[in-house]
Amino acid sequence: RSVMEASVDDGRCRGHGVCTTLCPDVFAMTDDGYAEVIVDEVPGDLHDSAREARDSCPENAITLT
Repeated sequence: RSVMEASVDDGRCRGHGVCTTLCPDVFAMTDDGYAEVIVDEVPGDLHDSAREARDSCPENAITLT
């Protein structure tokens, strides 16, 4: 099984929140209004929604590895 990790580029994120809408079990908004990753590894059943969040981010701030 493959391991997926997510990260958000703080310098790119503008707080649109698309990722938290599409994949709330992986992404959340900080008190400052920016996205953050809330898991160490993306669970297998959330890989597709994490990819959708990455692909839908208007600022291309999400990286999946």
